[in-house]
Amino acid sequence: MDYKESVLILDFGSQYTQLIARRVRECKVYCEILPCTAPIAVIRQKGPRALILSGGPASVTAAKSPVCDRGVFYLGKPVLGICYGMQLEGHFLGGKVARSKMREYGYAELARENSSPLFKGLPKRFQVWMSHGDKVIKLPGGFKVIGATENSSIAAMANQQLRIYGLQFHPEVAHTSFGKKIFQNFLYDICGLKRNWSMKSFVRESIRQIRATAGDQKVICALSGGVDSSVLAVLLNKAIGKNLTCIFVDNGLLRKNERYNVVRTFKHHYKINLKVINAEERFLKKLKGVTDPEKKRKIIGREFISVFEQEAKRIGKKANFLAQGTLYPDLIESRSAFGGPSATIKTHHNVGGLPERMKLKLIEPLKYLFKDEVRLVGRELGLPDEIIQRHPFPGPGLAVRILGEITRERLNMLRLADWIFIEEVKKAGCYTKTWQDFCVLLPVKSVGVMGDERTYENVAALRAVTSVDGMTADWARLPNELLAKVSNRIINEIKGVNRVVYDISSKPPATIEWE
Repeated sequence: MDYKESVLILDFGSQYTQLIARRVRECKVYCEILPCTAPIAVIRQKGPRALILSGGPASVTAAKSPVCDRGVFYLGKPVLGICYGMQLEGHFLGGKVARSKMREYGYAELARENSSPLFKGLPKRFQVWMSHGDKVIKLPGGFKVIGATENSSIAAMANQQLRIYGLQFHPEVAHTSFGKKIFQNFLYDICGLKRNWSMKSFVRESIRQIRATAGDQKVICALSGGVDSSVLAVLLNKAIGKNLTCIFVDNGLLRKNERYNVVRTFKHHYKINLKVINAEERFLKKLKGVTDPEKKRKIIGREFISVFEQEAKRIGKKANFLAQGTLYPDLIESRSAFGGPSATIKTHHNVGGLPERMKLKLIEPLKYLFKDEVRLVGRELGLPDEIIQRHPFPGPGLAVRILGEITRERLNMLRLADWIFIEEVKKAGCYTKTWQDFCVLLPVKSVGVMGDERTYENVAALRAVTSVDGMTADWARLPNELLAKVSNRIINEIKGVNRVVYDISSKPPATIEWE
């Protein structure tokens, strides 16, 4: 995005880097994360009003430790170094960093020293969260101590003239008291930034950029009905209208009424040019007899690409762009592919292999947004809550929620069981309190008694979790009355299921999905 009022965060591999970005955005200031190896020319070109140096697991005294270009300290822009970032400031600017005799992890009490605009309005002492083994033991020239803890005599430092600040603690985590106030002091008072980052401004700027990029050429978009692709489709439609073609592939692995709801919402309500492809037979034929979850995923991915390619070619030669609902976490998790110090969590992709094979140029207007920001964009565009608040749904669909072989009969059982579960969760007012609720059909049968007769039928498992970002999750403590009602309905209404169980595993060690 092209925002003049922006902050660049240089990532040195901290697990909290995304959290720093979240805190800055919560202050209504736009920011981007770049790997610490970003060339100074790139940083200058982006023209940030300020820079934040993240923490990281390395030691600045070690060989091959991650570093940024020293030029970032001579751009004349305010700099805030956090943990490793502060140690790097000390190391680069003439101070001294050494291994601490006593490492400092967890809560500590910071005592303010001297005066600094960074701590304006804060009490003399407050709680902070530490996580470090090294520390600055000698200040660089021109710096003064502005905070100390029992273990660190230089827990916060500042060069007021150069507007370079360092914090040994992590203000971005909830465990640090007044962390938000510290960010506000840095962004508003020290950097002079304005509160101009909002979803209204994002929508306006995105529409301008989409029109400038696509011109009068056609854009195709894979629409699944999930939050990200739905917001993307409506945003694109607002920008380029008739030059957009959305493709919805019904592979037979979707939730109940998914196809009907997508057509009703996007074709009839939003008047989007929507092409629906019925590929159920094609997908089920390819999946026949397959039980290995990884094979299922690969078959579904390849088949989707094949179907999508065929349909995209029929749109015409003017289709030069593919729109994807890539989000910022996808981008960050792939960041090491272009120079960051952190490990690659996953290589970002939405429609695996499509851009390279189809030679389409990408349009990814959501790629600098977090999930909750995408929901706010959806609200700004007028999407209904039933779409904005939808829970995540796996790309391979119900195929990875049927353990064992996939058949039309088993799909129908699971689809109805899942629908009953979600319906009752919504009725009980629990849907917006959980991250994900769904059913799994197990590859085992159990003995039961129905109507005085012995039965030997399938087992359905209920899964409900609470989470902030899906990286970790805890099983949801749904009311017993709700679980009892769901169990009764599934057993009574679905022929072939005579037992319902509830998954009480957390992530880790378990994953959210079963396959």
